[in-house]
Amino acid sequence: MAELKKNFSLRKKAKKEVSDTSEPKKTWWVQIRLFPIWLRIILVIALVALAAVLGAMVGFGVIGDGRPADALKWETWQHILDIMSGK
Repeated sequence: MAELKKNFSLRKKAKKEVSDTSEPKKTWWVQIRLFPIWLRIILVIALVALAAVLGAMVGFGVIGDGRPADALKWETWQHILDIMSGK
């Protein structure tokens, strides 16, 4: 009766049993990641690229008094590169 009232988790019972015997340690549970590492890396790279695009659009449209869609055109970036190189 006394053992029924005690509420030990399976982990504690397993630890106690393993410590009593000389068998090697057993893994009782394995953590499964919700997103694999490679998916996390791709997600971070995609979020950084999205933040750069949105930042360029806000900077060009709001701060620079242009149209935000013009920040995505190649002619705009060619003009910026020409100014930077001194052409």
